[in-house]
This record gives sequence, structure tokens and C-alpha cells, in this order.
Amino acid sequence: MQRDRTRGILVEERPWGRFQQFTTGEPVTVKVISVEPGHRLSLQRHAHRSEMWHVVDGPVEVTVGERSWSVAPGEQVWVPAGATHRLGNPGDRTARVLEMAFGHFDEADIERLEDDYTRG
Repeated sequence: MQRDRTRGILVEERPWGRFQQFTTGEPVTVKVISVEPGHRLSLQRHAHRSEMWHVVDGPVEVTVGERSWSVAPGEQVWVPAGATHRLGNPGDRTARVLEMAFGHFDEADIERLEDDYTRG
């Protein structure tokens, strides 16, 4: 299993503000997930990739393994390969999460355990 990449994020201060560097020099797939109010992704897991979520707009409700909690904008969540996880938006505006996937990325690697939209 890969290390929790939410730990040790590089933060550089600059005269104009700061930046956060989440990864460098390694293969990673990056996407922005937008979740409409009152909706959620399937409860799922992946065998071949870990994910780090950086909440852009929210808050969002997150489940990883047996734990569920609210995550505020600017916070990160680590999802190890094989862990069950879900992301939902209990708010009244679209929530966005920057997802960084480490490992072999393939949408066919999604094993849905529960799904509000009856997808397999």
C-alpha cells in the first residue's frame, strides 16, 4: 500500500501568498469531481490505485473504510488502494474535489458496492 500523501504536503510561502505541492516527478492522474447538491458517488473501492482528494468547494461528506466525516474546503483526504470510500454533497451548491490517483488508473477498476443510480 502506498503512503498517505496528505502528510508532508510541501507548502511554499511567496511574497504574493503560497502554494501547496501535492506530488512531483511521479505518474499521477488528476481530475476535478463536481458533485451536485444532495448527490453522492457510489460506495466503491479500487484494487490498483490510491487516491488523494483535495476539497475545493464544499464542505463534502466523506466515507473511507468505517469512518464518515465532513471535510471543509482546503482539507485533504487519503483513500488507500482497496479501501471502501464515498464522496457526497449535503450542501446547496455544487461541490468540487480535486482528485489525484496514484497507481494504475482505469475507470474499469471501480468496484461499486452501493450505488444510488443502480449502476453495476
